[in-house]
Amino acid sequence: MTRKPRWTTVSPEEIKKWEKNRVEIECAFCRGKGKDPFQLLSKLSDCQVCLGKGKLKISGPAVKCNFCAGKGIDPYTTSRLTCPACGGAGMVTGIEPSKKCANCDGTGVYPRRPHPVPCPKCKGQGVVPK
Repeated sequence: MTRKPRWTTVSPEEIKKWEKNRVEIECAFCRGKGKDPFQLLSKLSDCQVCLGKGKLKISGPAVKCNFCAGKGIDPYTTSRLTCPACGGAGMVTGIEPSKKCANCDGTGVYPRRPHPVPCPKCKGQGVVPK
């Protein structure tokens, strides 16, 4: 007996519901310009986060990333890397209802050498579901 893949069981109504709940935001990594802010490959290369569009869609409600303070850049390494918590978007999907993460005491930062990383429990956001 063969199993159906999960994607074949998603109804069109479910897809419409997901799309309706999505929010369009400005890319924090390139600040909405659509070009690579560090010009790593060339001056003409597109942003690796928004793929040159300058905008991203995430599931709502959108809140500012706690790990990078909404900048989209990893604050604890060289400034050329995207934030590991939000992927460079600067915003993440908010958790409702939520409580402060006990693992990192609500900071979203897990102290590790040589540089801190996002907390594995709250994924860098400082809050977990109730």
